[in-house]
Amino acid sequence: MSVYLESEPKLYSYSRIVCGIFTHVLCAVFTGFITVLTKPGTSLFSWHPFLMTLAFSFFMTEAILLFNPYSSPVRKFKHKTKGRLHWILQCLCVSCAVVGLITIFYNKNLNGKPHFTSWHGLIGVITVTVVVVQSLGGLPLLYPKLAKGWSLAKLKRYHATSGLLTYLLGSTSLFLGLCSVWFSASVSGYMWYLAALCPTLCALVIMSQVTNAYMAKKRQQY
Repeated sequence: MSVYLESEPKLYSYSRIVCGIFTHVLCAVFTGFITVLTKPGTSLFSWHPFLMTLAFSFFMTEAILLFNPYSSPVRKFKHKTKGRLHWILQCLCVSCAVVGLITIFYNKNLNGKPHFTSWHGLIGVITVTVVVVQSLGGLPLLYPKLAKGWSLAKLKRYHATSGLLTYLLGSTSLFLGLCSVWFSASVSGYMWYLAALCPTLCALVIMSQVTNAYMAKKRQQY
């Protein structure tokens, strides 16, 4: 990967660095914005948007950006160390997502409301299920002894691909949450569009990172 980076035009590398740093800032700002808006702890419902945003906008984004060759905060660390930090962030993501799902489920029960009647609810529960499975699927990469009979190179490819799909599911769920009655009543006008841009732009950067990483590996092989 380092050989590939050195062969790239400097302008391209600089733009990637700026884009990566911008994504770090964007996911943090968006999470902070939702935190201020929801005021977690003021109601049972307030924990749901806060925890889900923390899970998918912050923890999962940062977990993937750890492997960004341009803007990772631990770029000089060994791959094994990055893998462990990635796993820790993913565990935090799963924990927040599961608690966030339980919170909204319990809140709807208390208020006698039906479950999973919207696209946000349906995709949300699918996303939480998939992210739990995806995180468990990463264990053989963290502990290679569990990957008996499997090629680690193929497992990494499958994990990265499924991880990207999981992240896109999470981003879609966040975007649909911004279309909910609660958020639309709280935020309107240009602020709504700015908020909607956050998960969209982060998803584009993550998609570019994952796809470019494997394109670079293919170029090195030829």
